[in-house]
Amino acid sequence: MRHAMELARRAGEAGDVPVGALVFSGSADGSKLGTLIGSGWNTREADGDPCGHAEINALRAAAQVMGRWNLSGCTLVVTLEPCTMCAGAIVNSRVSRVVFGAWDEKAGAAGSVRDVLRDARLNHTVEVVGGICEEENIDLLQQWFRQRR
Repeated sequence: MRHAMELARRAGEAGDVPVGALVFSGSADGSKLGTLIGSGWNTREADGDPCGHAEINALRAAAQVMGRWNLSGCTLVVTLEPCTMCAGAIVNSRVSRVVFGAWDEKAGAAGSVRDVLRDARLNHTVEVVGGICEEENIDLLQQWFRQRR
């Protein structure tokens, strides 16, 4: 999570909302994180891309490394609860687990506003672990928004 927070700071310095994400391959027995295969941070402002969320960027990088779109067995670590767009990409890429920092009470889709990741009506559900380093991630976001108001 600390590495994801460093990526979030990079996004904030570039003028984007500070969110960072990492994708790890699964370990052989599924008990721990494997190898880092993708990273990303918010680039909506920097790239003028409405889909430039940290999770999307990290998933794209991981898929390129793996040589496939299916990221089954992988874990996504992100500083903020994924939004609906990112949750859809996570489900469609078959990521097995999402670990996130701060809950997003306005747009979260991993249990706060919606629960896209664990919706049994979809063709894939994701294990969700939220609230990791929550206070530090909230502070990072709040400080960034304070500087802009």
